[in-house]
Amino acid sequence: MPQPLPQPLSQALPPLYCPRCGTPARDFAGCAACRTEGIGANPVPPPADLSGLSLASFPGGPWGWPTALPVAGPPVTLGEGSTPNIRLPLGDSSQGELVVKYEGANPTGSHKDRAMAVGMAAAVASGADTVAVSSSGNAAASAAAYAGRAGLRCVVFTTPAVPGPLRAQIDALGGVRVVCGDHDTRQAALRESVERFGWYPLTSYTAPSPGGNSYANEGYKSLAYELARDFGDRISTVVVPTSRGDLLSGVARGFAELCAAGLLPAVPRLVTAEPDAAAPLAAALSHPDRARQERTSVPYRRSPAFSLGERTPTWQALNALWGSDGTALALPAEEYLAERQTLAAQGLFLETSSAVAVSAARRWVREHGGLVIAVGTATGVKDTAALPAPGEAVERVPELAGLTLR
Repeated sequence: MPQPLPQPLSQALPPLYCPRCGTPARDFAGCAACRTEGIGANPVPPPADLSGLSLASFPGGPWGWPTALPVAGPPVTLGEGSTPNIRLPLGDSSQGELVVKYEGANPTGSHKDRAMAVGMAAAVASGADTVAVSSSGNAAASAAAYAGRAGLRCVVFTTPAVPGPLRAQIDALGGVRVVCGDHDTRQAALRESVERFGWYPLTSYTAPSPGGNSYANEGYKSLAYELARDFGDRISTVVVPTSRGDLLSGVARGFAELCAAGLLPAVPRLVTAEPDAAAPLAAALSHPDRARQERTSVPYRRSPAFSLGERTPTWQALNALWGSDGTALALPAEEYLAERQTLAAQGLFLETSSAVAVSAARRWVREHGGLVIAVGTATGVKDTAALPAPGEAVERVPELAGLTLR
């Protein structure tokens, strides 16, 4: 595979370095040194110093603590963050608690808004006029919305498999949608746009995938800050639906910064939830040797949780699990699809990928107890293909026949 040409990082933003090997980054293609070993590792900016801040006064959202972000310029925001915590009934004798952190309440309906708010501000600081993403849906819709807010053009490389509601959302928000034949083709198209035109990438475009834009991912730290503010050290486990691990590693960085500042005694255990059709993290952790874990590869198979699934684990996702005594759970489709229906019957309509996390969290709390938080990454309104066929409509209610409504 030809190596991407460097896209120099803006000097207006802090430098990036690889958390695995320490190599400085030249561009957004991931760590070049780790890539030669077949490992996808995403460079990061220096950690934020949260000393002197108070969780009690944290207003929420990625811009709640501006000094915790790598972007010093004006914020790009649509009011993202401060999403609700929804308690779920367990229906058994478990001594634990199960809570969904509902990210579907963000402006475009997914957790991606936390990242795109920061990533778009970084693009503006870098002097970009066009941002580009390769996405199966949520990231594309979010990028289109925040690009519009920032006055930038947004080009979306996607595939025909994107659900209709998400296509409509992307188009309505002004994203220029370029439909490619499959995942690999859309990745290649994004890479070419970066190399030839200098467009600002907000998602990954190299293999093995290192993860998304390093500055944008800092927005995910705010989810950890909100959980720590709302629950303190009562949290035993946070379950995150995971593909490339951008959300997982961002949450881990947020918790680590809180601990370093003395605002939290320890990082909660982090657990990843994956569909068993393509679960590289679960496969990696089945090996005792970390060097082998880093180089794990599995076949990719599409699942009803269409936004999840990868061939290889990213290093930062593994590191988040190593550093929190965490683990990875791979779930069969019948389990998480049933969970989605159960949640909908209780008034919570999540995308299928979110149901993977809730199903894993439900299993975990029954086996281990404690306060378990499942991150519900997006609303189910965007993802209707996996729903059961609609039931027969009631055409006439006899007792209302002849009733005059005014």
